[in-house]
Amino acid sequence: MNLFVPRRTAAAAALALAGLLVSTAPAATASPAAATPAPALAAPDIPLANVKAHLTQLQSIATANGGNRAHGRAGYKASIDYVKAKLDAAGFTTSLQQFTSSGATGYNLIADWPGGDANQILMAGSHLDSVSAGAGINDNGSGSAAILETALAVSRAQFKPEKHLRFGWWGAEELGLVGSKYYVNNLPAAERSKISGYLNFDMIGSPNPGYFVYDDDPTIEKTFKDYFAGLSIPTEIETEGDGRSDHAPFKNAGVPVGGLFTGADYTKTAAQAQKWGGTAGQAFDRCYHSSCDTSSNIDDTALDRNSDAIAHAIWTLSAGTTTPPGDVYETTTDVAIPDNGAAVTSTVNVTGRTGNAPATLKVGVDIIHTWRGDLVVDLVAPDGTVYNLKPFSSSDSADNVQATYTVNASSEVASGAWKLRVQDKAAQDTGYINSFKLTF
Repeated sequence: MNLFVPRRTAAAAALALAGLLVSTAPAATASPAAATPAPALAAPDIPLANVKAHLTQLQSIATANGGNRAHGRAGYKASIDYVKAKLDAAGFTTSLQQFTSSGATGYNLIADWPGGDANQILMAGSHLDSVSAGAGINDNGSGSAAILETALAVSRAQFKPEKHLRFGWWGAEELGLVGSKYYVNNLPAAERSKISGYLNFDMIGSPNPGYFVYDDDPTIEKTFKDYFAGLSIPTEIETEGDGRSDHAPFKNAGVPVGGLFTGADYTKTAAQAQKWGGTAGQAFDRCYHSSCDTSSNIDDTALDRNSDAIAHAIWTLSAGTTTPPGDVYETTTDVAIPDNGAAVTSTVNVTGRTGNAPATLKVGVDIIHTWRGDLVVDLVAPDGTVYNLKPFSSSDSADNVQATYTVNASSEVASGAWKLRVQDKAAQDTGYINSFKLTF
């Protein structure tokens, strides 16, 4: 349970009132971000019991094969055979890709769902191997089981997305992303270019979980953030495993990537424990790469939420675009926000546009901050006109400002330097501007 501890002094309350009294800028209306098209059909709930049943099978396989499912061991091949049999029975077209690493044969499993535009492929993947020390049920039975059950949900629904769906289970990830590198490196450039997005799921049921979203492709990132925001679950950008899992080869080849993660051996902070529960000062997964990574090393709530988020992303991102999103101008340069200090700005330079900005200019804001009520957020037009997006609010104790605002900027010349101006007007909390974009 999250415990709220009041931290505002009378002086801070006075500052809040003063901030509200001096706000005279034109107002903007907040709306849910609209960069991602709505799916034709809502994604189904992914039954936690089904995902857990797959984990039970993976645990049984490890137990029967020396306690692990590592590359080159019998337990890994048995794991691949289990997943493949489920997919074959569900109507997927499956193929085993063999490679050699450390003197042993490895396997990737690729499963294609019939139909969809073969020139637009949405792919989801997870590594199926464990380390030799244990069964690897969180790392990475959790991701493997969740995408398996999502694939089976595609079959149960007889889902007919506009994009082609492909799923992958990678071997020898624990030896340096060997399987996924082999897959990507052996895809002709023309085939790689058809993959519109790759979603990676590595450790999504950690027993002391956090809710981390990959900070890579903006559309994929936003799809996951919007899902968790709808559950009132705050997220953070994933940094612990950046470049250390199977999305890296795809990203390096120019494929848009994204994914979810619940933490490994990094320590959960007090702030993270306050918003997510769990134990501060303890690793997200104390059994990371250890013999205790068994079927008891799973947080059911995190596994359930992340499994449903996977389905949401598959259903959403495989749908066709119904309305062109417009021209997007964006900066992803981080700008630190001083605690109770001077205003800072992030700049987007709009070039090559004639005439004025639209009456429905979309302002996408992604600010990471530990107490968003401290922040005053403005859009500053090239001529200096200020549009207030978010006022100071001493009672708004949530973190982060991740929203899209609609501004009537029809009186502004479109081209020029547009600035997102952010000021922290009370002490004790910190953050930074993560990204800022304009959609015309």
